[in-house]
Amino acid sequence: MVPALRRAALATALTLSLTACGAHVAPTPQAKGNGPVTLTNCGRQVTYDKVPERVVTNDVGITEIMLALGLEDRMAGFVMPDDKGDLTGVPWKTGYDKVTWLSKDRITKEVVLNARADLVFAGWNYGFGEENGLTPDALRKVGISSYVLTESCRNGRDKARGIMPPLEALYTDLSNLGKLFGVEDRARKLIADFRRQIGATEAKAPEGADRPTVFLYDSGEDKPFTSGRFAAPDDIITKAGGDHIMKDLKDSWTTVGWETVVQRDPDVIVVNDYGDTTAEQKKNFLLSYPPLAQVSAVEHRRIFVLDYVDLVESPRNPAAVAALGAYLRSVTPR
Repeated sequence: MVPALRRAALATALTLSLTACGAHVAPTPQAKGNGPVTLTNCGRQVTYDKVPERVVTNDVGITEIMLALGLEDRMAGFVMPDDKGDLTGVPWKTGYDKVTWLSKDRITKEVVLNARADLVFAGWNYGFGEENGLTPDALRKVGISSYVLTESCRNGRDKARGIMPPLEALYTDLSNLGKLFGVEDRARKLIADFRRQIGATEAKAPEGADRPTVFLYDSGEDKPFTSGRFAAPDDIITKAGGDHIMKDLKDSWTTVGWETVVQRDPDVIVVNDYGDTTAEQKKNFLLSYPPLAQVSAVEHRRIFVLDYVDLVESPRNPAAVAALGAYLRSVTPR
């Protein structure tokens, strides 16, 4: 990777994000009426009898969707491990400062009940899961509503996730939450700004054979955890000007074999920066792992780092497209 280029790209992207994402927004207006509001969430009609007033969110991307819409006054708090990046310089720092950080561990029913939540905004494998007993059905039984992150919607292939292109999932959630909380104009403006920002990057992207092939590396040594068609990296890579080598996987986040990566021979590897293993440690593993020695991205040391919140559904996705796009334009495919 080229550190100076990445810093410049991220600085530009952050400036655009601050402009486009509405970092400073007016207080939330009272929603028209007081419900009920019916939304389509994960292909199901869900009716909310009243406008939620004590929302608990799980994870950084989900929390920042609420903050980007200026809904911090509707939040009872958020749950988030502290390994998801530095929050001090984010566009929504003011919103974070106003909302209680309920737990740096996993979200649980106890955390939700103690916060007196009336709605939980989470996702399958983003807090919701049968194994921990926290599901929309379980919450409904104790009188708490849910909204499921659209990127995480299950698609009927066992527990595979994803029902629409990733950025459309983001726009769907912004639109739905805008309707639920009576901030539809704010949601429409965010979506329009995001589309413009992404369109500006797409306009400069290479075409055809000039598009570098890209692999997303999240974690794992025996087998890599990566992104399929329905997670945010697919749209981020594609709209930045790359060809996502795992676009045929009909899932969001999943595990593949290293032999598939070697066979598809990416020009660039994007590393997901989060967790106990640092981005530098992940990069060093990729560069030293013998089976990858002849892979173009490793051979030419083309490894680009993005933060976790850039790569899950979040209002930082458009800035990630701009940052990765600037890097990919410097890459000449083999």
